[in-house]
Amino acid sequence: MLNYKYYDSPEGQDIFKKVFVTSKYATMSGLGLGVFDVLMFSHPKGLVGTVGRLAYYVGPAVGMAAAFTVTANVAQNYRGKNDKINYFLGGVVAGSVFGAWQRSITIGVPAAVLLGVAAVIKKTGVEEGWTFFPDNRTAHQNAISAKYDFTMAKDVLEFKTWSTGPK
Repeated sequence: MLNYKYYDSPEGQDIFKKVFVTSKYATMSGLGLGVFDVLMFSHPKGLVGTVGRLAYYVGPAVGMAAAFTVTANVAQNYRGKNDKINYFLGGVVAGSVFGAWQRSITIGVPAAVLLGVAAVIKKTGVEEGWTFFPDNRTAHQNAISAKYDFTMAKDVLEFKTWSTGPK
């Protein structure tokens, strides 16, 4: 299940696995944001305060991811159509969770609309084969290989007309 990808199965199927995948990414994002907050801003004292501060970010992030996934897949099963409206509804519900976390309808409504539009863009990209994040290519050279000659064209011996000096 750790190697499962969100789009390995059609929309509306394997909802539990899809929730696991999105929650996994949300947990990593929430931990990153939480560690940034702990180190830079809140500076909680002790283990309990630190874990509580991390949970403050991880919990809503996982809730938003799960809400999006469940809503989009249940809407697909209920409506019987695999279109962008399902993703928009999932984004709206995720934005609503964000607004509830912030305890502000002023933040929640724009977040719901923005996340809904972002979900529609993602669905369009999946349908049309866009690449949102290209593969990370690593360098094939290192500090040791610097001694090797990687020039495009080698020296042509006919053009070497200089000499080393009189002998």
